[in-house]
Amino acid sequence: MGTVVIFGATGTLGLYLTDRLATSDAGWQVVATGRRATSFFSDAYPGRASFCTCDITDRQSFESLPERADVVVHFAGALPAYMKGYDPYRYIEANVLGTLNVLEYARRSGASRVLFTQTISDYNGYFGKRVELLDDMPRKVPFSGDHSVYAITKCAAEDLCWNYREEYGIAAYSLRLPNIYCYMPEAKTLYHDGVPATSSYRLMIERAMAGEALEVWGDPRKGMDLIYVKDFCQMCECCMAAPASASGTYNVGTGHLTALEDMVRAIASTFNDPTAPSEIIYRPEKHDSVNYFMNVDKARKQLGYKPIFTTPELVFEDYQREMQINRFAAYFQERYGMSGAYVD
Repeated sequence: MGTVVIFGATGTLGLYLTDRLATSDAGWQVVATGRRATSFFSDAYPGRASFCTCDITDRQSFESLPERADVVVHFAGALPAYMKGYDPYRYIEANVLGTLNVLEYARRSGASRVLFTQTISDYNGYFGKRVELLDDMPRKVPFSGDHSVYAITKCAAEDLCWNYREEYGIAAYSLRLPNIYCYMPEAKTLYHDGVPATSSYRLMIERAMAGEALEVWGDPRKGMDLIYVKDFCQMCECCMAAPASASGTYNVGTGHLTALEDMVRAIASTFNDPTAPSEIIYRPEKHDSVNYFMNVDKARKQLGYKPIFTTPELVFEDYQREMQINRFAAYFQERYGMSGAYVD
């Protein structure tokens, strides 16, 4: 098919997409990039993937990349979930200037299209007011909180994509991302408001494996769109094959809401030892889920997207298989000194 350069390939989404493209029959040659050198990609996918060190905030580091590329995938940037403390300059440098550098590389390399990841925080003002989120509603970014400057810079970066589409004819596909569920070894520290935090669904999985009680907070029938990483990768492939006329913003989702109660029970049934089932405790005094789902009719019609992991059972059954396979163990061993090996 050609050469695809993935910025942010060492992140969660980048690892899964690289694996999908480098093991598919489509024939893509994948050039993975990241800020730290690694032998993982060339070792894991010989002849199909290579690695180039690149910091998107450093224009000089782009000189190590191929002169020609067919598709550019832009997953790199600064995220609140990985930021200790608070540094608004980091968001500006990585998400705005970094995106400009990526787009300039796409222009120079002759890429026909760019895939960009937008944050669902650009719809913050709809939370609690709308359950169904459409693709092209007016933005409503937050102007306070740890996601404020982040969302502002992601919107500026998305607008740069539209500028390069109009000025240089580079088709741009902006994918609006809620939380994407996937297995990864617990190597990176997560942050909320700049302080260490724990992923709630991963904590529930750990508790279910230990046979501990699981809590359902607030209204048990409120919930969220439960989007699995492999459906996200499918949408990326759809964007890579779509006509340039399909350039635009797309929700990444399943098209329906999964109630929190159903998600918790699916985690219990998947990860419990049958001899030690978890007790389900209801805590109606706690806060409700954000309560939304992503309308994906536009992606179905224009990209041919067909979500597969549409129930919590399907999501967590495959999540468990990924724990057992642990396909990125070699990368995490090289990078962090731990493989996150699954123990049954």
